[in-house]
Amino acid sequence: MRLRPLSAIALSLLAAQAHAVPGAAAQGAEVEFNESFLERFGTNRADISRYNKGHGVPAGRYLVDLYVNGARQERLTIMVQAAPLEGGATRPCFDAALVEHIGVDLAKVAALRFGPGAEPGATTNPTTNATADSSTTAQPAPLPDDACPSLARLVPGASATFDGGEQRLDVSVPQLMMKRSARGAVDPARWDEGVPALLLNYDGNAYHSEMQGASYTKGYLGMRAGLNLGAWRFRHQGSLNYDGNAGTRYQSVQTNLQRGLPALRSQLVLGDAFTDGSVFDSVGFRGVQLASDDRMMPESQRGYAPTIRGVAGSNARVQVRQGGNVLYETTVAPGPFEINDLYPTGYSGDLEVVITEADGSTRVSRVPYAAAVNALRPGVTRFGVTAGQYRNPSLDSHPLMFQGTLQHGLSNLLTGYGGVALAEGYGSALAGIALNTRYGAIGADVTHATTRLANMPDRSGQSLRLTYSKLITPTNTNLTLAAYRYSTSGFLGLADAMALRDLDQRQFSFAMGPTQRGRLQLTVNQTLPGRWGSFYLSGSTQTYWNRKGSDTQFVAGYNNSIGRISLGVSASRQFNISSARWENRVMLNLGIPLGKAAHAPYSMTSAQTDFHGAASVQQAVTGSLGVDNAFTYGLNAGYNNDRQGEAASLGATASYLSPVATLTGSASTSRNYTQASAGISGGIVAYPGGVAFTPRYSDTVAVIEAGSAAGARVVNNNGARVDPWGHAVVSGLRPFARNDIEIDPRGLPLDVEFKSTTQAVVPTAGAVVVARFDTTSAGRAAVLRALTRDGRRLPFGSNVLDSDGNTVGTVGQSGRIVAQGLKADSGELVVRWGEAPSDQCHFHYALPMAKLQRGKPLPQIEARCEDPAVKAGRDQR
Repeated sequence: MRLRPLSAIALSLLAAQAHAVPGAAAQGAEVEFNESFLERFGTNRADISRYNKGHGVPAGRYLVDLYVNGARQERLTIMVQAAPLEGGATRPCFDAALVEHIGVDLAKVAALRFGPGAEPGATTNPTTNATADSSTTAQPAPLPDDACPSLARLVPGASATFDGGEQRLDVSVPQLMMKRSARGAVDPARWDEGVPALLLNYDGNAYHSEMQGASYTKGYLGMRAGLNLGAWRFRHQGSLNYDGNAGTRYQSVQTNLQRGLPALRSQLVLGDAFTDGSVFDSVGFRGVQLASDDRMMPESQRGYAPTIRGVAGSNARVQVRQGGNVLYETTVAPGPFEINDLYPTGYSGDLEVVITEADGSTRVSRVPYAAAVNALRPGVTRFGVTAGQYRNPSLDSHPLMFQGTLQHGLSNLLTGYGGVALAEGYGSALAGIALNTRYGAIGADVTHATTRLANMPDRSGQSLRLTYSKLITPTNTNLTLAAYRYSTSGFLGLADAMALRDLDQRQFSFAMGPTQRGRLQLTVNQTLPGRWGSFYLSGSTQTYWNRKGSDTQFVAGYNNSIGRISLGVSASRQFNISSARWENRVMLNLGIPLGKAAHAPYSMTSAQTDFHGAASVQQAVTGSLGVDNAFTYGLNAGYNNDRQGEAASLGATASYLSPVATLTGSASTSRNYTQASAGISGGIVAYPGGVAFTPRYSDTVAVIEAGSAAGARVVNNNGARVDPWGHAVVSGLRPFARNDIEIDPRGLPLDVEFKSTTQAVVPTAGAVVVARFDTTSAGRAAVLRALTRDGRRLPFGSNVLDSDGNTVGTVGQSGRIVAQGLKADSGELVVRWGEAPSDQCHFHYALPMAKLQRGKPLPQIEARCEDPAVKAGRDQR
């Protein structure tokens, strides 16, 4: 949408101020502006009476952003008409279809207006036709008030306000009249399965290194290809690996066919995939799976949050708080109420429910809240059924398997879950509960498993798992997860059992690794008071039945900021698989920004030691360049002292986010080695509208079709722009949820304009949806400085029209006109500042032959109003 000239904006702001005055234009009454503010000595005055009405926008169709009770919903087209009974002021028109579209329950409205049992319905007006397409600028004749009903007339207690300058329609409807739906809910009828498409996501890298007289080169190309047909999604994932010594090898990771089943809120998968690991440990399979998909639920229903129930004595305000933050607020009618659509917030403490009655009295209660493993909302059920072959590339055998799981939220306090896992020679069953108490979230489950072996005694045993999470409020300690698992000597999980059976069949059972006995896991986050920063701890310890000792690993650290400087200290104990050794390290990090400019580089210094004489220091400087930070770079220098001696190193990295792919490179050198690498990644989408490229790719995307808007920036994706063919790909969309896609028209020529710069899409998982942004030729534009016949400036605020009567601009300061939408390179314009024949003038213009180029200034044209006789003579010729 193009900006109006400054003069029109000023008048609109004056009118908007008058409309905001209670009892004035906002109620349909007229106001009168003092025209002397726009008057200069010796000049005419413009007629601004059109701004005296309650609504300064002309009648017609408008593409608007709809807000319902303060929440943005979508973009749609509405009709604005004059209301004769309100003094001719214009207002938005409503009918039953539009009222229902914004979420009003027509049955409740009918029951309130006509009594229980009344048929839903309202006065309709077929001329409104609210749709989500582009707007036009028709100027229909005023209709009777009955032909343009107000929202208040159709829904008692409701109101609507249209802001023409912001193209925004604010609707306020009593909560009692709205349909009951969870926050974030999107009607499944609006889910978009997308268009047929071929997809390719690739990630390639080549690496070369030379060290101590030897060299090697390796290459990798990871690919994820797909085909979309309707609701079906075919996906294949694999990688091509090159080794200078071993040659080239292709590895297939997984191939499957899947689709969503909205009626069951689940996904059907045929082929290779993995179980979700919510009840049993996740394993790979080749077969069929039907499992719940939480993404199909409204965002406010995902994860765990308790249902809050209470009783209000009046039209009360209910507020839900947590840790001092307001999570939810609503108004409820007298009597019992229920809140079951809180968004899950993690492990952040109990909830406070504040009920404020109409007389000002307040009641506060507490609801325990800490999300335990497998905790669900009351009444919510999750399930998963998997059947097929157990899949593990490292095993020679592929036994048949079956797994079924079920979870159900029984109440705020209790969630029950369980399942069975079966395979050739193996069976296990699990039962557990998750408790949400004021002392924290507690989960407990027990699993019994039996494994049959051909050359060894059969094994049977149990495993008990306990989990706990809690925010300790007095100290603000977030105990994110504390878990302990104890297994008897005969217990094996499905993965361990299949590995042992595979070794047993080949009579290599002696090669089986140690069997887990006990495991303790702990994660703690502690925020210190004031500006003292925070520290964290994450670690685990594990013991075994057939091996002495324990494996203990941890990472602990402290972070703080002093002004713009960041400081971090950490200690870790981890097992190095390549050297088969435990390593203890202490590290110090210091980050300093090198300037305050937008592209100022950032310095990071790191020093570490392993307590055995090895130490290293690294200094890195990173930054970015370009309007969209498309180019990033890093320079680093280091010093290392270990068993191999002392060595210094230098290196550099770079990355460029091009419109079609992401390019990366690195190089480094030391006394002991030299290294270089190059990489490329991105995605390709082929669909009925063409082929589009993207530097970033995700499984669910939108393809923008923007006609002649090549070069326009896509707000959603940093650095993405519309390509020369009018395409752009927006990655990272959330499935089954509303995603707003926006294009920034800045930088486009003034003769190209969008009918809309925002679109909303609701894709299903893996879909390729199309977002079409229609562009129109707005005609040419120019800056005109026109004077009256006697050399005076034209009146500020006067309308400027072309020969067809279309408004192309408004007279601004010093008589300048920013004229847009000029359809011809030369022609006649009319300036009007009143209704009398003497309150207008005509002048001729001629634009330069060269078309306007992006970034170039508008042509400047001088003109003078013509004598009426001269104009009449030219018209006759």
